[in-house]
Amino acid sequence: MSGCEGYDAIAEVYDQLNREIDYEGWADFFERCFTRFLPKKPELVLDLACGTGRMTRTLAARGYDMIGVDGSAAMLSKAYGLGGEGILYLLQDMRELELYGTVGAVVCCLDSVNYLLREADVERVFSLVHNYLDSDGLFLFDMNTPYKFQEIYGNNAYILEDDLEGDEGEAYAVYCGWQNEYHPDTGICDFYLSVFEEVEKDLYRRSDEHQQEKCYSQEAIEALLDRCGFSLLAVYADFEESEPGETAERWYFVARAKK
Repeated sequence: MSGCEGYDAIAEVYDQLNREIDYEGWADFFERCFTRFLPKKPELVLDLACGTGRMTRTLAARGYDMIGVDGSAAMLSKAYGLGGEGILYLLQDMRELELYGTVGAVVCCLDSVNYLLREADVERVFSLVHNYLDSDGLFLFDMNTPYKFQEIYGNNAYILEDDLEGDEGEAYAVYCGWQNEYHPDTGICDFYLSVFEEVEKDLYRRSDEHQQEKCYSQEAIEALLDRCGFSLLAVYADFEESEPGETAERWYFVARAKK
């Protein structure tokens, strides 16, 4: 899911190549946090950097009024096409977030905060989220850890592949080649993606894309949350709310807006 531009090449196949993501389990985790840390269930929830709207629609199906914001027109176009009655989708860079009022909770999935390459941008987004949250509203987001950048991403390469179904029910293949370049001196990881979609038997269309993420320490994120008016309630390693260890690949932050 993207908070910025850069998903044009993979928007059409993003969900199929990420079928393993457990959105229902993730939504269960969000709802446990709502129950634990809020006096009542939030009515209006913002899905920040919503991508193709998988989480937006999942929470909408559970009775929440949803707003989905993303900076990629291609991803939002896909989200619109997949439906979701009553969902308001907005094309906005997360650094320029603008809503008409406040919301009870903000969720931000799939390391979208890591796509902010400057600490000043992270601070700006946190400040905007705080501005549009109800008093004591929750901000729930996840980030890739330094361990993941160093040991999993590194300078490794991956191939993702799947068989998809076309509009006429025909099967076609899609492949995504993914090359990483991690720069420890800057904390920036470059992702070079090439997507090959089968347009007819043995004939493929290629699309190339370059994305970047930045590695942040947990201490830096906690300091920014505090500076922007949040109290940190918890940091987990997974949906089961495990305590993060040295080999945790993802952090799940739960923060409350102090107003």
